[in-house]
Amino acid sequence: MSPKELLYIDDALGHEKFLIAQCRQAAQTLQDPVLRNCANRMLKAHQDLFGQFYQLV
Repeated sequence: MSPKELLYIDDALGHEKFLIAQCRQAAQTLQDPVLRNCANRMLKAHQDLFGQFYQLV
């Protein structure tokens, strides 16, 4: 893998970390169960994406 490709993956990992933190925070603070469930689903999706990107390295 080229250095530039590794930088793209590193950037994607950083974005996914940020989105995981945002979804986790939203899921913890939302009172509406439907919205909380949506935030938890997005959290799982971003955790899965993080894992996929991480496996590329």
